[in-house]
Amino acid sequence: MIKVDMTVDAKGLSCPMPIVRTKKAINELQPGQVLEVQATDKGSKADIKAWAESTGHQYVGTIEENGVLKHYIRKSVEHETRNETAFPHVVSNEQLQEKLHDPDSFVLDVREPAEYAFGHIPGAVSIPLGELENRMVELPKDKTIYVVCRTGTRSDLAAQKLAEKGFDRVRNVVPGMSQWNGPLDSAQS
Repeated sequence: MIKVDMTVDAKGLSCPMPIVRTKKAINELQPGQVLEVQATDKGSKADIKAWAESTGHQYVGTIEENGVLKHYIRKSVEHETRNETAFPHVVSNEQLQEKLHDPDSFVLDVREPAEYAFGHIPGAVSIPLGELENRMVELPKDKTIYVVCRTGTRSDLAAQKLAEKGFDRVRNVVPGMSQWNGPLDSAQS
């Protein structure tokens, strides 16, 4: 059994709420203390791990018990943490819509496969955030990559990760699919 100093209940919530609750709780902990985040959203594993890495906190791991993901994060000491930064290159849903038929544009959807299946931007390539590190070789460095998720949170983390790996034409699409009014494809049809 893992000793935890605080537990956050994010069961039944989808992105970005598990991260929102994690951020709030981590601020209440002392350095070195461990936070347990309980979630049922499968995407929360990649989301929380990426958030922890981007802020300097230690992602300890995840255990699944009876359909509940228990994520463990150790709050880092002050000199180890970084201020959370937002990816600076952002476009709106409407700006992306104008670029959909541009051959220089590439739409990357970092949501989970089920989210993608129920509706995605036509031509968007699905690479969930948790798989991005291992699948970057599939992405074109000579095109502008528009990264989309449900709300702009996962896509922000993905855009930062891509920029760190040398992709210099990356844009985070905000607010993302939660407010997308453009064309939509569905793998269900």
